[in-house]
Amino acid sequence: MVGGTQVTDWLLSSDVSVRWQVMRDLLDAPLPAWRAERAKVASEGWGARLLSYEDDDGQWAGGAFLPSGFGSGDWKEQGQPWTATTFSLTQLREFGLEPASPAARRAVDLVGANSRWDEGGQPFWEGEAEECINGRVVADGAYFGVDVSAVVARLVSQRLGDGGWNCERANGSVRSSFATTVNVLEGLLEYERATGGTPGSREARRSGEEYLLERRLARRLRDGQVADKQFLALTYPPRWRYDILRALDYFRSAAVFGCVPPDERLAEAVEHIRSKRRSDGTWHLDWRPKGRVWFEMDKGPGRPSYWVTLKAARVLKWFEGSSAEP
Repeated sequence: MVGGTQVTDWLLSSDVSVRWQVMRDLLDAPLPAWRAERAKVASEGWGARLLSYEDDDGQWAGGAFLPSGFGSGDWKEQGQPWTATTFSLTQLREFGLEPASPAARRAVDLVGANSRWDEGGQPFWEGEAEECINGRVVADGAYFGVDVSAVVARLVSQRLGDGGWNCERANGSVRSSFATTVNVLEGLLEYERATGGTPGSREARRSGEEYLLERRLARRLRDGQVADKQFLALTYPPRWRYDILRALDYFRSAAVFGCVPPDERLAEAVEHIRSKRRSDGTWHLDWRPKGRVWFEMDKGPGRPSYWVTLKAARVLKWFEGSSAEP
């Protein structure tokens, strides 16, 4: 196992939302074993804690994208908040909350009935205006069993000529962004996993992947330089932001789903992740954005991170195992 048994034991000592994924992705535990562990997310640890903050109407913090009463002055002083409904649902999906659990069904139904987007008042599961947000609406909706086909069709129609997406398209941008593209890709993969997708959504996912692969997950096409040094810094939760570990974990998940080997163009990004492993076998959190959260899941930048270590270890296990000679 990547990182050794001490790292595995350390990860297993973490929250149940990490533990079941360690069992599945690093230890290759039998399906009944990791599913039994995953079933505890609703009643134990971080999952249960986040669910405890849910409002009576199914929302979190009284709003879809922003907490109720949160103004521009708050944003300037505190940074973007992460406590409202959209970020909470995404976090529950990443924790692995069982879609069929009573807690998930309650939240999904009440959010559909009561939550409206700050931008235009649209019902939550109909999506918002920005592609980045709608990618996560699709990922969360598909995962939790909501019909998000109309949002998927809209995203497919909004693909740019270079194969990806950009939230600034409505303002005239004709070039895709790394961040918007990875958000949409995660949504399209979750939709395909849940429904099989459509010819258009499958083609759009392939073109979005190609957008990132052509750029080796971080480089500009025109000069080969790293587009943003923060792409190389690791954080969790990523929220809407992009880094190469998030992209690699997407490609791992997509390859496992499609039963295909890793693309060789991922090698440079994988090597960067490998180079960031500490001598004790863990990976550190490099940074985290400011802003309201319900609770922290790590000890801060410069310290070992359960989530970053889990994701990095399973990426290396997948890439190295799939690339090994028979």
